Amino acid sequence: MPGWFRCFDARPSAAVRLFCFPHAGGSAAFYRPWARAAPAWIEVHAVQYPGRADRLSDPLADDIGSLARAVADALTPLPGRPVALFGHSMGATVAYETARLLTARGYPPRHLFVSASHAAHDRPVDDEILHDKDDDTLVGALNRLGGTDVEVLADPQLRELVLPYVRGDFRLVETYEHEPGPPLDRPITVLAAEDDPVVKPAEMKRWAELTTAEFALDVHPGDHFYLLPRTGPILATVGERLDVI
Repeated sequence: MPGWFRCFDARPSAAVRLFCFPHAGGSAAFYRPWARAAPAWIEVHAVQYPGRADRLSDPLADDIGSLARAVADALTPLPGRPVALFGHSMGATVAYETARLLTARGYPPRHLFVSASHAAHDRPVDDEILHDKDDDTLVGALNRLGGTDVEVLADPQLRELVLPYVRGDFRLVETYEHEPGPPLDRPITVLAAEDDPVVKPAEMKRWAELTTAEFALDVHPGDHFYLLPRTGPILATVGERLDVI
């Protein structure tokens, strides 16, 4: 069975491993361009959630907690180099829960980067619930957000493959409940987009309440998938924050 992580450019001498968590409906391939674009001292690993791509036959996760536990179990035995976590949209919450578990086990990440997501303890109550809607409604929401190939969603056979795990991911997000606990003692950097229809940069400031360490907010032009054309600036921010902490 394929493992949890994909490393598209192995760098055995890199000082830090950066583990990247995709958005709802995303796969590890989303971060493939980051592997070579990252500074030479960062080795990028992308998390491959079950139920998609080369893990299509693996059962979907039941909830974000169990998903984070599985990732943390896979991360804990890794030897040597420091680990940092980056999560976009749904991936931000999964990365945060993974950071909590690693910290509790005595393996805290060096840094947590969260992108395009409300703080884990600040879930909007008026958001539209999508995971139980019909296929056309779900596809319409995906097209509005961007980040998903429209041609894939228009092809009936590909839709049949893609929509089950997309729906499953939306269910994870929409049923997630934050459990109170001690804040992290590691830095959190928030990356936000000026025109994100999902979350405003000002709303993302609440991530600061989940750490006792340094907090930074970095705002970029663009919408919910602002990071697609801004690989360079985002990795520059990641490198700067990891280099100074």
